[in-house]
Parts: sequence; structure tokens; C-alpha cells
Amino acid sequence: MLSSVLNSARAIEVNIAIMRAFVQLRQLLATHHELAHKLSELENKLVEHDDALVNLFEAIRQLIAPTEVTHGREMGYHATLKKPKD
Repeated sequence: MLSSVLNSARAIEVNIAIMRAFVQLRQLLATHHELAHKLSELENKLVEHDDALVNLFEAIRQLIAPTEVTHGREMGYHATLKKPKD
């Protein structure tokens, strides 16, 4: 604040340097904020993909798991042998 009140060449240089430092700090914080936001978005996408992969693997496990026959007979065509008549 004193550098903005004083009216000398050195005070003006210091004031300009202070203003530039604050501008750089603001830009740095904005960049970090954008990076933090992008990282958060990426993390959310990865979580969604992880959930989708877990569901996919569970579905595959269910498809390859052996199933029990519920009706007691095999499905498909079965030829039966008939006894010839005497």
C-alpha cells in the first residue's frame, strides 16, 4: 500500500511488480481450479467406468456359471428306440 502512496520511480516499480505478482497468482489459482475440476470430472468418469466394468464382469460370470436343470429332463430331440412287433 505504501508503494502506491509514494510518488517515486522506485515506488512505482515496486507497485507494478506487486500488481504483476497478484495477476500471476490469480492466473495460477485459476489454472489449478480448472485442473482440479478436470481431475474431478475424470475421477467421476473412471468411477462410472469401474461400476460398468464390475456389472459387465458379473453378467459374464452369471452367463458362464453352470445352471441347474429345473424340469428334470434334458432339452433337445432324443430318438427313442421302439421294440419291433413279433
